[in-house]
Amino acid sequence: MTERLLQYIWQFQHFNRHHLTTVNDEPVYVFSPGIYNTNQGPDFFNARVKIGPFIWSGSVELHLYTSDWNKHAHEYDPHYSNVILHVVWEDDGPVNDLPVLELKHRIPHLLLQHYQSLLRSTAFIPCGKKITSLEDLAWQSWKDRLLAERLLRKTGMTGALLRQNNFHWEETFWWLLARSFGSLLNADLFEAVARSVPLALLARHKNQLHQLEALLLGQAGLLNERYEEDYAILLQKEYQFLRSKYQLKPVHGQPVFLRMRPVNFPTVRFAQLAMLVHQTTHLFTRVKEAVNVKDIRQWLDVTANDYWHYHYRLNEAGSFRPKRLGTTMADSIIINTIIPILFTYAHFYQEESLKEKVLQWLEDLPPEYNTIIEGYKQLGMKSRTARDTQVLLELKSQYCSQRKCLDCAVGNAVLKRMD
Repeated sequence: MTERLLQYIWQFQHFNRHHLTTVNDEPVYVFSPGIYNTNQGPDFFNARVKIGPFIWSGSVELHLYTSDWNKHAHEYDPHYSNVILHVVWEDDGPVNDLPVLELKHRIPHLLLQHYQSLLRSTAFIPCGKKITSLEDLAWQSWKDRLLAERLLRKTGMTGALLRQNNFHWEETFWWLLARSFGSLLNADLFEAVARSVPLALLARHKNQLHQLEALLLGQAGLLNERYEEDYAILLQKEYQFLRSKYQLKPVHGQPVFLRMRPVNFPTVRFAQLAMLVHQTTHLFTRVKEAVNVKDIRQWLDVTANDYWHYHYRLNEAGSFRPKRLGTTMADSIIINTIIPILFTYAHFYQEESLKEKVLQWLEDLPPEYNTIIEGYKQLGMKSRTARDTQVLLELKSQYCSQRKCLDCAVGNAVLKRMD
């Protein structure tokens, strides 16, 4: 039993406007359980409760035991001065003059058993195939909320980066863009390289592609070996010169190659990133002014220079294959980097038209594919667009994996039907 379960029961299950019970031998009629409070103070505010002949309006506080009131020092906190009802799992003795409602003998044990089974579940998600039982209208509303939560959560993460560089949008976007090229295993390294080589420095050399490559590869520690090929030697010499000129310090950390497809090697991704910088001015302005997803895809349609047609790593020649940034990778960058920072910008400057545009982009992009999306698919949850998959990823990471069934619309529906 947890206090969150008590909050769930009070708000949604057994004490709605149709339920009559007693407190201290007085009949109780709950007109409204109140609004759940996520800030400091009582658990619910704006509740309306009839106790005996009187109707009370105020706050409701929930605890496991009555004595928790004193343990939490509520008697000294003015936030609790308007509490009209103390709801507890077990009444272990009086602590003040507040009416106390004990739930221990008023809640079906079957409900508790079902809740415990959700918490103990080892399935992909606690509710399993019951996830499809939510009505279409309720599911659509829950999807909208999940998407909003995901975008706002990422807005908070982007905002933290913006505060680090005095709200320099172009520089922040450069950090995030580089991070996205590193994918999962090399994301931190790529971001560290971007932080070590600011856009102002790159702008001085953007017309010399080999210098851009030298800066990025060198800062990542990928130009430290002895080479025989002319191009690799050129990059190494260029980096040594630029490092001395700008007093650069290579970043800490080792690039990851192990158990990675060659097309995703950090050498290839840095070469593609250098080409993108080479071909573009004002990176963030470019994506902000894009009209549709097609524009962004065209912008990300870059191929590393000719040397990389025959290489995945420096000094290791192989068969011919142009190192073009694929559509799947481009879409991932749009979904996980470009859309979140544009939404953050729109949220910060209250540009509703920009919000609507990026939300439409999620509808225009195909669904993502990974083990999480496949897991939901096997439970009957099909995804048509990237909007659908973003919703499912948020549901899995922020609710299912954390067993927050009581905060989930699906969990609520499942528990109500089990009761």
